[in-house]
Amino acid sequence: MDLDLALPTDLRNAVDETVAAWEEKGNARRLWEGDAALWTGEDEAKWTGWLTVARDQLADLTPLTELAADVREAGFTDAVLLGMGGSSLCPELLAETFGAAEGHPVLHVLDSTDPAQVRAVADAVTLATTLFVVSSKSGSTLEPNIFEDYFFTRLSEEIGKDRAARQFIAVTDPGSALEDKARANGFREVFAGVPSIGGRYSALSNFGMVPGAVIGLDLGRFLQSAQAMAEACGPDVPAAENPGVVLGAVMGAGANRGRDKLTLVASPGIADLGAWLEQLVAESTGKQGKGIVPVDREPLGAPEAYGEDRLFAYVRLADGADPEQDAAVATLRDAGHPVITITLKDVYAVGGEIFRWELATAVAGAVIGIDPFNQPDVEASKVATRKLTEEYEESGALPEETPFARGENVALYGKADGLPHDDATGAIAAHLARAGAGDYVALLFYGPRTEARQDELNELRARIRDARHLATCVGFGPRFLHSTGQAYKGGPNSGVFLQVTQDDAEDLQVPSARYTFGVVKAAQARGDFTVLEERERRALRVHLGPDVRAGWKELVTAIEGSL
Repeated sequence: MDLDLALPTDLRNAVDETVAAWEEKGNARRLWEGDAALWTGEDEAKWTGWLTVARDQLADLTPLTELAADVREAGFTDAVLLGMGGSSLCPELLAETFGAAEGHPVLHVLDSTDPAQVRAVADAVTLATTLFVVSSKSGSTLEPNIFEDYFFTRLSEEIGKDRAARQFIAVTDPGSALEDKARANGFREVFAGVPSIGGRYSALSNFGMVPGAVIGLDLGRFLQSAQAMAEACGPDVPAAENPGVVLGAVMGAGANRGRDKLTLVASPGIADLGAWLEQLVAESTGKQGKGIVPVDREPLGAPEAYGEDRLFAYVRLADGADPEQDAAVATLRDAGHPVITITLKDVYAVGGEIFRWELATAVAGAVIGIDPFNQPDVEASKVATRKLTEEYEESGALPEETPFARGENVALYGKADGLPHDDATGAIAAHLARAGAGDYVALLFYGPRTEARQDELNELRARIRDARHLATCVGFGPRFLHSTGQAYKGGPNSGVFLQVTQDDAEDLQVPSARYTFGVVKAAQARGDFTVLEERERRALRVHLGPDVRAGWKELVTAIEGSL
C-alpha cells in the first residue's frame, strides 16, 4: 500500500480498533451497497453513484473523445469554466496540474463574483475564440447563471446570438433549468451529470471530465488510475489492506480524538489538489458540531508551532518532490506529529487519489457519525444571500448597516460583545484573542484572488500560527462558500473568523438584473456573516475603506499588534 502512517501510539491504537471493527462488521461492503445505516440512516443511499462512475465513463469514452476532437478542430484558443465548488475545483485542479495539450485551449476557471476577478478573466481571453463551459449540477446556482448571462451577452453583442451559442457548452443534471436554456439557445453541447452524485464527489463524472476533454487530457489513462484505486478499495478487500478505508479510519479516529485539523501538504506539481480536498473534506464532514477542518496552503513551520489538534497528510509526487518539503515533513514526523504520507508515481495518479479520498471521506463520515453527502449550512448561506439580492432588486439598495467601531481606514461590523467600541485596532486584537487551544483562525477575504494577496494572507497566517500555535485557514469569498464554508458554519465551534470586505474600484453590471457583480458579492459576504452569527460563531467583519491599501495596512498592523 502506498500509504505510510507515522502515528502516536494512542492514535495508532484507535485506528487499529476502527479498522478491525470495519472488518468485523463488513462495513466496506455496506458502503459499496449504499447502506444508509452506516451513516445516519437518512437518504445517503441516494448519493453513492460516485463509486462506479470511473468504470461507467471508461465503458464509453466516445462522447468525451469526440468533444476533445471537436474543440481542437474548431481552433479555440481559450476555454472558460463558469462554475462554483464541485463544478469548478476539479477543472481547476486539472488545468493547474496538466495544462493544455498541444492544439487545445488554455482553461481558465471563474468561480468568484468579485467584479475585478470577472474582468480579469474576460481580459485574459479573446472572446471570439473562447469556448465557455457553464457547469452547474442543479442548473439554478446563482453564480454560474450570472457568469453565463454576462459572457453570453458580451459575445452576442460581438458576433451575434446564434454564433455565440456555438461557443457555449453546458454540464448539468438532466431536466435542469440550465439544460432547458442551453437547448433553447442552441448551445454547442449539453453533457449530463449523474443525479446520484453530489457536487463535491463529481470530479470523475462529466463535471470534471468534460473540462478534461477540452484541454486534451488523456482521459482513458486518468480514469484507469481512478478505476484501479476503486478496485483496490473494493468491497471484498480486507479493511487493513484497503487504502481508502485505512485513510478514512485515520481521519475519523483522529477527529474523534481531537486531531480535527487536517493539514494538507502536496508537492508543487500537484499543489492544487489541496483546494479540491478542502471542499471534499470540509463540506462532507463539517456539520452537527462535528467534523474535520482542512488546512490547505499553510506554510510549513517548525514542530513547536503546532498544537495537538493536527493531523498532517503529505501527498508526494515521486518524480516531482520538493527536497525542502520532504525535509520539513520529516522533521514533523520525527518530532512525533501524526503524518500520513502518500506517494504518487506520476501526475496521472491524481485520478486514483480523487477516488481514494472520496471513499476515505465517506468512511470518515461514518466514523464521526454524520451524513457525508449533505451540506445544510451551505444552503442556509444561499438563502440569506438570496434574501438580500431580492431586496436589492426591489429597492435598488442593500439594507443599511452601522459599524460598531471605526478606524482611520476600516469599519467594524458584528456583535461587539466584549470588544472595545472606540478602538478599531484594539477590537481586532481582542477578537483574535478569543482563540484558544484547539481553535483555528480563518481569514476570509472578499476581493480579487491574486497571487500577491494570497502571499500576504499566507504571511499573516504563518505569524498567527507561530505566535499562537493555532491552525489557520484562508478563504477567498465567495469561492469558499461552496467549499470550506460548510465546516465553518456547521462543524466544530472552534473557529475564530475575520471576514474582510472592501469597496470595488469598478463594478460590473449583471445584464439581466438590476444588481451588479459587486452587489452580489456584498450580499454573499453579508449573508454568510449573518449565518455565522446565527450559528454563534466568533466572527468579526472588517470593511476596508475607499483607500483599500491603507485599510489593508491598518488591518495588518492590528493583527500584528495582537500577537
